[in-house]
Amino acid sequence: MSMNIFRLCGDMSHVFSIIVLLLRLRVARNAQGISLRTHELFLLVFLTRYTDLFTTYYSLYNSVMKVLYIATTASIVYAIRFQEPICSTYDKAQDTFRHWEFAVLPCAFFAFVTHLMSGGGIFSFIDWQELLWTFSIWLESVAIMPQLIVLQRFRDVENLTGNYIFFMGLYRALYIVNWVYRAYNEPGYRHHYVVYFCGVLQTLLYADFFYYYFMSKRKGGRFSLPTQSK
Repeated sequence: MSMNIFRLCGDMSHVFSIIVLLLRLRVARNAQGISLRTHELFLLVFLTRYTDLFTTYYSLYNSVMKVLYIATTASIVYAIRFQEPICSTYDKAQDTFRHWEFAVLPCAFFAFVTHLMSGGGIFSFIDWQELLWTFSIWLESVAIMPQLIVLQRFRDVENLTGNYIFFMGLYRALYIVNWVYRAYNEPGYRHHYVVYFCGVLQTLLYADFFYYYFMSKRKGGRFSLPTQSK
């Protein structure tokens, strides 16, 4: 993947979002309002996407970013699961989205179908790498759902938590611009419609959050989500 300003800004937004969350866990020393399940999904995304980490070298930047994403996401999962006092403040009762049944399994199915439809096989190591990569694209598109549900239940959102989710959404929005830029400026650019669909889906999931985030910033008040009518 070639580098351009939109991809670079997207990557930096992604990295910054992770740094903000790690800072929030370290400063607040609690996991209130944070979804463990979202970060378990993101960890699975990175582990299945970067199976080529030790087999194919693209650039130092590429390798460093892959290791950074895996290591930092694993550290977030570890902190919420095992590190005191953070793990004691994690509210399982609010983080109830059944991510294995309603995210992992459906994404595995769609990945398998779209992989075969695109002409992929299942008999070689390269085939399985491509299948896992496709799975990671599908899974990333919905990985934020448990976190958004937790926010809706807590309603009042801490500034660092809100900023973390904002930069995660911004990262994906910038990657959409990156794809458009590459399509018009990169000779021989190969379109990948699963990536496009999943990227747009992922960005749309943030739309409601973005609206209330910008409204709270404009008013200068505490960021909160509206109560759902019953």
